[in-house]
Amino acid sequence: MHRSIRTALAAALGATVLVTAAFAAAGGGVTVELTANRVLKTQDREVLSPAAEAHPGETLEYRAVYRNDSGNEARGLAATLPIPRGTTYMPGTASPRRVEASLDGITFAPIPLTRRVRTSDGRMVVREVPVSEYRALRWPLGTLPKSQVRTVIARVRIQSAEVAALTR
Repeated sequence: MHRSIRTALAAALGATVLVTAAFAAAGGGVTVELTANRVLKTQDREVLSPAAEAHPGETLEYRAVYRNDSGNEARGLAATLPIPRGTTYMPGTASPRRVEASLDGITFAPIPLTRRVRTSDGRMVVREVPVSEYRALRWPLGTLPKSQVRTVIARVRIQSAEVAALTR
C-alpha cells in the first residue's frame, strides 16, 4: 500500500477522535471508540477485517461508538467523520440515515448536497454535488442518555486516481 494512504487513514481516524473529544469533554463522560474495517465480499456475505492499510478499489467501513458513562445525559452531541483525501463516501451507507455532509468540513447540510449552477443557456438550476467532493459527514445525535450507547457508520472507497496523486 502507498504510505500516504496509510497516513491519510491514520490522520482521518485521529482527526475524528479529536473532533469528538470536544463533545466528550462537554458531555462529561462520553467516550468514542473509532474503528476502520476493510469490507471483503464473499459469494454469500460480507466480512469485516481490521484495516491498518488500504489499497485502491477497496471499501472501508468506519464505525464510531459513542458511550455515555457519566451520571448525566450528554446534550448537543454531534458525530463528525472526515472523509480522507483519496477516498469517496459511498452513498446510502451512512447509519443512522439522518446524516449531513460538508465540502469543507465546516458547513454541513443534509445529504444529498446540492448547488445552483448556470447552464450553457444561462438558466440557473439545482444539481446534486458529486459525493467525490464530500470531505466530512456529521450526524446530529442530540441527547445521549446516561449509560447509553450510540453508533454511527459510513463506508468509503479507496480511489486509485487519488492514490497516485497522494504519493507524489
